[in-house]
Amino acid sequence: MNVIPCWILISVLELVSAEWNTKDYMKREHSLIRPYQGSGMTIPYWDFTGSTMVTNNYIRLTPDLQSKQGAIWNSVPCHVRNWELQVHFKVHGKGKDLFGDGFVIWYARERMKTGPVFGNQDYFQGLAIILDTYSNHNGPHNHQHPYISAMVNNGSLHYDHDRDGTHTQIAGCEANFRNLEHDTHIGVRYERDTLTVRSYPEASWLTSWSASISAISTDFSNKAAWKECFSVKDIKLPTGYYIGISATTGDLSDNHDILSIRLFELDLPDDPRDQEDRSNILPSAAYFDAPREHVDDPKQSAFSRIMFFFLMLIAALALIACVVIGIMWYQKHQENSRKRFY
Repeated sequence: MNVIPCWILISVLELVSAEWNTKDYMKREHSLIRPYQGSGMTIPYWDFTGSTMVTNNYIRLTPDLQSKQGAIWNSVPCHVRNWELQVHFKVHGKGKDLFGDGFVIWYARERMKTGPVFGNQDYFQGLAIILDTYSNHNGPHNHQHPYISAMVNNGSLHYDHDRDGTHTQIAGCEANFRNLEHDTHIGVRYERDTLTVRSYPEASWLTSWSASISAISTDFSNKAAWKECFSVKDIKLPTGYYIGISATTGDLSDNHDILSIRLFELDLPDDPRDQEDRSNILPSAAYFDAPREHVDDPKQSAFSRIMFFFLMLIAALALIACVVIGIMWYQKHQENSRKRFY
């Protein structure tokens, strides 16, 4: 009789435990799984706008072309108090050094509203998880792209695209999720007023995380493990908002593909706040980068522009003088050579 190695048995038990020993369950009315299409060109519980294209294997929000935007929105408001959202996606394109712009996962009061924030409206109410790939980043900050950040808005904040939203983000992290060979997943967990973001390379077998974790996490390194991006406490989100994903391209472009969306309701019977009425509150965050005044890039004064013009003029005249002197010297040198020859 063959004896199963202990480490294999433990791994199998952990896998079964992760998949079955949970009270969390997927909400199909808020999930999007292949095959996507219902009757005709419709998708049950979902609407799409803009350049969005539905195929058998993925939903492409934007093609790798300039000035495109697309979105897909759940048509059923989410009344779940504690939830986990897992998105399987792929961002890829021809650009090697220049590419963009990115996509956003929304939990918002209003749906199907086009606008300047990655294809959605500005001054929104709700939560935005922003996956920004714009390689030629705007303004002074100390992070590289691609970059994942979160913004909570009560409708009064402006997303400053010229500064990559760093003035109003609550947290963020660098994450290389573009043009990868393996699958890329992002998980957004909202539990007991804590928002956590994570990523994972291949999570088809994974139904949910442990109920004790609340974060946004990632794993784009193909190490078969969730990697936490950030976790923020004291986030107040209303119930009854809509889930959506939008993407946009500008002068730079990429394919933004969504392969699946899964929303899990977290069963937390020991949480007294689970019975609170959250339908009429405004979204809020206790800690975030406070909105700062938009500071434009330094502009040259009229005096500086005049000085620059004169410096360029002097440089041009000096160059012309050098060329004339060089020609005169060359002609003189040729004449002297002929005189010596005769």
